Amino acid sequence: MTTFLALIVPTIFLGSFLFAICRKVKVYDSFTQGMKGAIPLIVSIFPYIAAVTMLSKLLEVSGLGAQLAELLSPFFHFLGVPEELAPLILIKPLSGSGSIAVISDILDIYGVDSYIARCACVLYGSSETVFYIGAVYFSGIKRKRLHVALLISLFAYFLSIIVGCALCRIL
Repeated sequence: MTTFLALIVPTIFLGSFLFAICRKVKVYDSFTQGMKGAIPLIVSIFPYIAAVTMLSKLLEVSGLGAQLAELLSPFFHFLGVPEELAPLILIKPLSGSGSIAVISDILDIYGVDSYIARCACVLYGSSETVFYIGAVYFSGIKRKRLHVALLISLFAYFLSIIVGCALCRIL
């Protein structure tokens, strides 16, 4: 089964390549033409991604993230969310890799079968790095109403946390 799964991507690639040759498409020319379009996109996205990355690292290094987590823990407890998830809740909208480190710590401390670990996994799986995705999507458009999209995304994010923890408590 694992051999089959390992062959899926190469098979799709080879199939696409053979299909293009049958259709008499110049594969290399098409590839290089597509790459020419990718360079301006990367250049336009880079400042936004750099800003989000620096902000998440600054939040972690300065200790402000830990202080915010401690400050917001009673609020999360009031909403039915375990207080121990506060660091994960704060870092997930900013950094995917940072949230992986936090969830790894949670699983090590509380065990993989605990209520807190289940909530952390649901929280991680039911949300996205809001600011990173916003930076990528809004870097390429002219009319920017980023604040509206971010507010809606953050509201949906916090709602997913509350609902996810409630479902973990029931199940």
